Amino acid sequence: MTAGSLADRELGLRAEDLVRYVSLDENQKPRLELPPSLKEAYSAAAHQSVFAIRDKDGRIVEVSTPEIGAMIARWPQPDTEPSYFRLTKFGPLERDYSGVSIRLDSAAGPLSVLVAEASGSDQLIHSILREFVFDIAWYVPPFVALALLVAAFSVRRSLLPLRAASSRATAIGPASIGLRLPEADVPAEALPLVVAVNHALDRLEQGFVIQRRFTANAAHELRTPLTIITARLDTLEGNGQLVALREEVARMNRLVEQLLCVARLDSVALDVASPVDLHELAEEVVGSMAHLALSACRTIALAGADHPVMVTGNAAAIADALRNLIENALAHTASGTEVVVEVDPKGAISVQDSGPGIPAGDLPHIFERFWRGKGVRASGAGLGLAIVMEIVKAHGASITVNERVPRGARFDLRFRAV
Repeated sequence: MTAGSLADRELGLRAEDLVRYVSLDENQKPRLELPPSLKEAYSAAAHQSVFAIRDKDGRIVEVSTPEIGAMIARWPQPDTEPSYFRLTKFGPLERDYSGVSIRLDSAAGPLSVLVAEASGSDQLIHSILREFVFDIAWYVPPFVALALLVAAFSVRRSLLPLRAASSRATAIGPASIGLRLPEADVPAEALPLVVAVNHALDRLEQGFVIQRRFTANAAHELRTPLTIITARLDTLEGNGQLVALREEVARMNRLVEQLLCVARLDSVALDVASPVDLHELAEEVVGSMAHLALSACRTIALAGADHPVMVTGNAAAIADALRNLIENALAHTASGTEVVVEVDPKGAISVQDSGPGIPAGDLPHIFERFWRGKGVRASGAGLGLAIVMEIVKAHGASITVNERVPRGARFDLRFRAV
């Protein structure tokens, strides 16, 4: 139905188009003067598109083929209303035609125009495509470009909440297990996933809390019996086995203290905004550990700045980090050698030993909890350097490890100056 209506409209427009080119000649008779392009088009489709024009008296003005001229001569004059018809097996090619006959006004007076198109021809399609190309098609590229820009902007804008959630997810770790993915403005399709991830993080946080509480409680409960055992051992007299027993109990005491320190670092945020004098702190720690160095047939020395070196941090935590570094150095340096603690006036403190050094393959792992290198003879549990790293992170400080010449290792802690 739609195709038929378009075909009828096309025939009517072609009839009106032909009438525009009819004028009076010098004898005041109507004549058709088609433009070269239109004349060529009708000539190329002589048996495809046919037409005939008669004046008001019924005389032929112009016909496209003799057959259509002979046929229209027998037809009555049409009315101003279009009359549609169909020709069967018409013309030398015996084709079916659909046409319109109509009376139109022109510069030469009223004219009768007949226009017919062979059935199944593609003229209608060509006409529609021609109108589309010249009237509509040039809108398509800018419209498509605009649609792509709008789509890209919309997609990018809708993904902003997911990017925020992704950024938040990268910040979640053991030290920040309380963080959650933002659920505001997240697309409805992705919201169930974000909610499920947050619920999973809730369960993980609960597991972490239970684990940390257990570690802290176990370490705390162990302190009392170990203290009692240590006190009773000190009152006893015995052979070398009793000395060895005291050493083992001392090691257990230190392990318990380290476990408690780990539990505190995991569960309580350190106040790192207080001024700390690195020189004074180093003097206290070195003085308190001198007996440990002497009992292990080693010496410990303090070097560097002899005046206050102020940094921002937590004095107890920094002292604990320095104590662990010194214990690590004493454990790995040879008997009869010296461990040097040096205070840098620029806000750094270093601990250096004369031990065998650290293999390059072990450097990425030395700050991991409970990690111990192959062939290590020290009796520690692998928590000392992990505690140092946690304290460094809490302070926003830095730690570097360097090989000493000819042998040994040097740990440098650098804090923010006041």
